[in-house]
Amino acid sequence: MPSNVEPLLEPGMALDRIAAWRDDIDALVTRTRAMSDRLSVLRVTTRDPRRLVEVTIDSQGALMDIRFGPDVARHDPDVLARTVMSTLRDARRQAAEQTRRIILDSIGPDSVAAREMLSRLPSVEGRP
Repeated sequence: MPSNVEPLLEPGMALDRIAAWRDDIDALVTRTRAMSDRLSVLRVTTRDPRRLVEVTIDSQGALMDIRFGPDVARHDPDVLARTVMSTLRDARRQAAEQTRRIILDSIGPDSVAAREMLSRLPSVEGRP
């Protein structure tokens, strides 16, 4: 090939480049599907230290289940409410961290898509 021909304009090289891009896109689609599958089944269950409340949330932080311990009737409703909210915050922090790891493991930290997804996650101790 003459040295003054642009590589993308040379048909053989252009086809090789397109095939490589297609392979990269196919691999990204596969990794993204795997990530989506992992996130769809992610559940985080957290219990407060006094075992008054146990919450289960999904990867989006939505409350899936809440259970109360046997001593719950002995506590003031305000204490119980604060315990529920605190336990829910803890579970959401854990879910955000697990989601962050799944994204990074699946599509990598150098991916523009990963950076965009990570930017939308809630803050996790010391991370944006």
